[in-house]
Amino acid sequence: MLAEILPQGVVAVESFGRLPPRRGLSGAEESAIVTADTRRQAEFAAGRECAHAALAELGAPAGPVPPGPAGEPRWPAGIVGSLTHCAGYRACAVARAETMAAIGIDAEPARPLPAGLIETVAAPAERRPLAELRLADPEVPWELLLFCAKEAVYKAWFPLTGHRLDFADVLVEFAAAGAFTAEVTAAACVAGRWLVRDGLALTAATVPA
Repeated sequence: MLAEILPQGVVAVESFGRLPPRRGLSGAEESAIVTADTRRQAEFAAGRECAHAALAELGAPAGPVPPGPAGEPRWPAGIVGSLTHCAGYRACAVARAETMAAIGIDAEPARPLPAGLIETVAAPAERRPLAELRLADPEVPWELLLFCAKEAVYKAWFPLTGHRLDFADVLVEFAAAGAFTAEVTAAACVAGRWLVRDGLALTAATVPA
């Protein structure tokens, strides 16, 4: 499913359903979750299992994917990627750095954004277009997609630049055909795609090399 919204050259691996048993973590990965609760350990391990499978499918050398200082996955040299997870779903997308400069993915259960959160997520300039999209296609959770799109952009932007973003730093414009563009701090534009299917909202943001 995720592969449908990613460009050519990016490998995606997904896992659905209940969290699988923990397995296959390296020492560096294990040490990152030694103090975490049981559920967080299981989520981390399931995500890393997707990451290891994606790296293998890409033909990259096997290696650990420990978290960095901000929790971002640290990929083997020459690889860029992103991880996401929510209830019943885990996914990873990876590519060679010669193909993509950055990737960000996000997934959430496809349901309305919690009350009051849209005021934090949406800039004033984004609210009228959101209202118009709701009128045109009320079955799509547009506010949730805005949140997911910004999360995907953040995940691509931080490893690329080392700069953290707030919601107000990113302005998203959606196309009903499953695409979006994100203006980042008025300095750059990031392209992305979205998909809502089988109870999930997925977004992917990519920066070509």
